[in-house]
Order: sequence, then structure tokens, then C-alpha cells
Amino acid sequence: MRVRTDYRALSGIEKAAMFMLSLDEQHATVLFENMGDEEIRELSQSMANLGTISSEVVEKIYVEFAEQISAAGSIIGSPESTERLLAKVMEEDRVTQIMEEMRGPSGRTMWDKLANVNEQVLANYLKNEYPQTVAVILTKIRSDHAARVLSSFPESFSLEVVNRMLRMDAVQKEVVDDIERTLRTEFMSNLARTNRRDSHEVMAEIFGGLDRATENQFMTMLEERNREAAEKIRQLMFTFEDLANIDPAGIQAILRAVDNDKLSIALKGASEAITGLFFENMSQRAAKILKEDMAAMGPVRMRDVDEAQVEIVTVAKDLADKGEIIISDGGGEDELVY
Repeated sequence: MRVRTDYRALSGIEKAAMFMLSLDEQHATVLFENMGDEEIRELSQSMANLGTISSEVVEKIYVEFAEQISAAGSIIGSPESTERLLAKVMEEDRVTQIMEEMRGPSGRTMWDKLANVNEQVLANYLKNEYPQTVAVILTKIRSDHAARVLSSFPESFSLEVVNRMLRMDAVQKEVVDDIERTLRTEFMSNLARTNRRDSHEVMAEIFGGLDRATENQFMTMLEERNREAAEKIRQLMFTFEDLANIDPAGIQAILRAVDNDKLSIALKGASEAITGLFFENMSQRAAKILKEDMAAMGPVRMRDVDEAQVEIVTVAKDLADKGEIIISDGGGEDELVY
């Protein structure tokens, strides 16, 4: 990571952000409590984008602020460090709103933000909601963007939404507020998480692509040196068993995208729950044929099972990136209901 060393190139807000990051909680609290929301947003944005700052630059900032700094080390400004600091000095809802505005698409209101979300991504999310809810949302965003989203829906769903829009009367403010709140806490927060990656997430993806023996070897070595990092990577890893967090429509999409031979091998080493999940989302005839294929192939090398499972997990991730399926975190579902 590049270390910033040019003090003269720093703007005033960047210097203030570095200063805030270097303060202890007590002094940072006093300063934040005396700032307005707009000042906090602007400062938080700068804090999150700083990157790594050299100790020489930190010292010069303290001189400029007529302060003393001793044994100053480098400081790192990132969304995570900013969020941790804000969480110590203000309420959770306010922190969530500020961080969401930083990480999510640009725009002052929720409807402005939706206008900056790719129409295919937005359509893939909305197609699982009630047509009446979707109709309300499309009337609140720019007409050109609404048109592109509408054309991305399946034909029957598009027609249903259009009919609801044509029959729509004035919508109560409470209803609009509920929809906006759900979009903020569900859709935008999930969208933000996809853009927030740290080194542990990167390593979790790499480990997820290894065969089981190699993965266990690396994980064991890592646990000996850094147990905390190993545990975090393990929690972030998406495995074949995590396919249980995908809804039936998503499993069916995966079935259409993977080769039956690979699926047979992958399921040979899967738990009964995962095997049953795939069978339940197939026709009786297709499930019967697959079971017969699995029985006929006899013993399978674990290495081949691992490779097949990794390939299917990769397909699932690709479909999720395209917005064609949704992989939940297992914490339950929120629906737009009113």
C-alpha cells in the first residue's frame, strides 16, 4: 500500500481527518459532539479515503495544530476505522446512516441513490418484491431509470407493475417512509457490503478455491501464528455447505448453470441437508436419474469432490455478482411489506 508523504499536497479537510484519526476516544468525542451532520459527513468521507499516512506527515499536522505528538506511528484511514470511531461517539442509527451514504451510491435521498444503482442490479432485487411496492418505488425515481428497470423485469411482472402504477392513488407518507427505511437497511446496506473488502475477505476467497487438504494445511499454519486472523477468515469463507443460504429459485438457477457430472461428484461428499436441497429443487425424474448416476459411479476421490464443489461455489458467486441469485448471510430475511 502506498504511503502518503507529501504534506504540501494535503487539503485542509484531509489534515483534519488525519488529526481526528490520531486522537484518543475522549478528545475525538468532544470534537464530534460539537460538529454538525454535514461536517461529520465530510470529515468521515475524508477519513475513510486517507489510506496510510507517514509518521512525518502526522508530526507536521500536530505542529500545525500547535499540539505535541510523541512516538507517532503511521495511521490508516479506512471505512472500518472510521466506523469504529464514530460508533464510540454517537448513536448506532446515525453511524449507519453516515457510513451508508459514504459507501453506497451517491445521492442526497434514497431515491437519488437508487437512480445511481445499475438497472439490472435493482431489477433483480425488486423482482422478488410485491408489485405494489415496486410500483411505488418506480414512481419515486427518475423516469428514464424506471423505464430501464421496468424493461429488465420478466414480461408478466412488468405488466403487473404497470397496472399497479396506473391504478395508484396518493401514497401515504408513512408507507413511503417504511419502503425507504427497508431499502436503506436491506438493499443499500447489502450493496455497500459488496464494495467493502479487506484483506481477510480476499484471503477467504483464495482459501475457498483450495482443495480441502491444502486449505486445512494453510489454516493450521495460520492458526499457529495468528489465531484471530485464521478465525476471521474461516467465518468469511463461503463453502459448498453455505449453499443452504440460497433460496429455491437460486438453487434452480445454479442447477441450470452447472454440469450434471460435476454436480454428481460434488454431492457425493456433501451433507444430507445440501444433497436434499438440490434434489428438492429438481423434478422427480431428474432427481431419480442423478441419484442413479451417483450410485453407479462408486467411490470418488476426495480431491475430485473438492474440485467439483469449488467449481459449483464459483458458479454461485458469479450468479450472485450478476444479481441473478441472492446469497443471504443466514440471519433471516426482510421483506418490503405494507
